Amino acid sequence: MVDGPRRWWGGPLDTEHLARTEVRRVRDAAAELAAARGLDIRIDTTDALTAASFAAHEHLRIDGRAPRAWGEFSGFVAGRDGWVRLHGNYPHHAAIIREVLGIDDRAGLEREVGRREVAEVETRIAAAGGIAVAVRAEHEWQGHPHHLATAGDPWSSVDDRRGRPELSSLHEPIAAPAGAVEGRPATLPLTGVRVLDLTRVIAGPTCTQLLACLGADVLRIDPPHRPEILAQHLSTGMGKRLALLDLRRDADRLRELAAEADVILDGYRPGALDAHGLGTEDLERTAPQAVLVSLSAWGEHGPWGGRAGFDSIVQAATGIAVRCGTDGRPGALPVQALDHASGHRMAGHILDGLVRGRATTIRVNLLGAARTLLAEPSPDARAAPPAVGREALEVPRVSVMSADGPLEAVPPPLRIEGRTLERPVGGYGAATVGWTR
Repeated sequence: MVDGPRRWWGGPLDTEHLARTEVRRVRDAAAELAAARGLDIRIDTTDALTAASFAAHEHLRIDGRAPRAWGEFSGFVAGRDGWVRLHGNYPHHAAIIREVLGIDDRAGLEREVGRREVAEVETRIAAAGGIAVAVRAEHEWQGHPHHLATAGDPWSSVDDRRGRPELSSLHEPIAAPAGAVEGRPATLPLTGVRVLDLTRVIAGPTCTQLLACLGADVLRIDPPHRPEILAQHLSTGMGKRLALLDLRRDADRLRELAAEADVILDGYRPGALDAHGLGTEDLERTAPQAVLVSLSAWGEHGPWGGRAGFDSIVQAATGIAVRCGTDGRPGALPVQALDHASGHRMAGHILDGLVRGRATTIRVNLLGAARTLLAEPSPDARAAPPAVGREALEVPRVSVMSADGPLEAVPPPLRIEGRTLERPVGGYGAATVGWTR
């Protein structure tokens, strides 16, 4: 049990405990990995780093300016019989909302949702490939078919497949990565480890940013027709290389990269990559040596197993939004904790697999993070002192360079020998499709 004074965030759920637990878990895994590779270095974290990293997007400054957080069609909207939460940050999702409801702006969204039942809005937008859920209380979610099908599923699972090369033999020679900071050890725990990153938004990129800052060669591949939101890339892009590759034409090239990777992360909705020969079972055959990670919003089975989703959407469906609401209006956690906690949980499992020298298949879902948080004792039950807000902690921003200008950003929540792990952020889509060594 990881307990401590509740100082960062208010609200009825112990988000702070969740954050501390997952960051300390990955800290311990990183320290064990460093020792396994013969590195005499001290790895630790701080409360300030942990708290700030869970709000990394909020703390980001691009050439002194804060990025816009939400799109026009994102957020809570009142329906005829309740509330709906929509996600329209990405242009293709906003276009679906616009087309399904026949609207042009936020006023039209509120008008059209307001005259419909929330179940209709949820069903029609989801059927068209958009992102929307009816806001449910916990007892309502517990009666939902997807909850009934997945209630016994863990937040994360690890399947051990077979042996793999010892860490000491991974892509020698071990050398300091490009962009290393003066005074940092010349060798980092993941130097020489290749990570193929097929994730987007927050959870997966948070995980792979940490791996990159621990020395891994992280190559992220994005589809050119669905670009990432720039601020999200900048807030989780330290140390990575990001290339564009269209799987509709170049899936063979991605399979070649996968065959040479030590770690592969897939954040697409379940089944989305199967047609390209890049589903989890395909990757187990293509890259039998690799630690594989499959990240989903709702898990991989049940009525919603094939749906896409986001942290805010899972909060709304499962009862968190109702618990965090006031005066009959739903609310949200103070940070997108399901994403960040899941990202650190994935990183911990990856490091564990590398320490043990085993090829594993890791499955993580945001729904499991929500279930875990809802099952935690309330903050009051821990007899913690009242929250005083995140302003009580100094935000440990660092200055880093990016192709889009100077950034003030929060580094990953680990330190080596008391130093934070910031790295430069490369240009979006500017990397070569290939490994550096």
